[in-house]
Amino acid sequence: MSRIGKLPVVYPDKVKVAVDDENVVTVTGPKGTLAKEMNKDMKITVDEKERKVTVTRSSDDKAHKALHGLTRALINNMVIGVSKGFEKGLDLVGVGYRAQAQGKKLVLTVGYSHPVEMGEVPGITYETPAANKILVKGIDKELVGLIAAKIREVRTPEPYKGKGIRYENEFVKIKEGKTGKK
Repeated sequence: MSRIGKLPVVYPDKVKVAVDDENVVTVTGPKGTLAKEMNKDMKITVDEKERKVTVTRSSDDKAHKALHGLTRALINNMVIGVSKGFEKGLDLVGVGYRAQAQGKKLVLTVGYSHPVEMGEVPGITYETPAANKILVKGIDKELVGLIAAKIREVRTPEPYKGKGIRYENEFVKIKEGKTGKK
């Protein structure tokens, strides 16, 4: 039995979970609404009285075992997203590297001849608590991670000086530079 899949997803009072005939799970909470179509082989049951969602699989096939834990984790992420939300932090390391949140856009100055603009993404907000710090916030965990990865891709950390955009608490191993002839 899947260790993750067999655990029920307990959701708070302010969250509502619904499953329709097509196995589309809709989760509504104070931060918004998320809907995702799950695999038809997974049976998803919602117990309104105990406020929990359970996922069961139809067989013990290897694919069904993998989907069992995945489906439960996706539903759990949806519940956490609509109740608390997700955030991913990025640090800018380098002289003159800075970020500015301008409305729903993010403007990065990271050593190119022009500033790089990250456009508006529905469901995502950018915050810059400091000039060299970015917070990507949203209710969809997958989308928050994807946008953070795209921002990091603008200037990935280089291994000699460590300059670039990196995740919070990301360790960049610094290589030793060339040495002169003796």
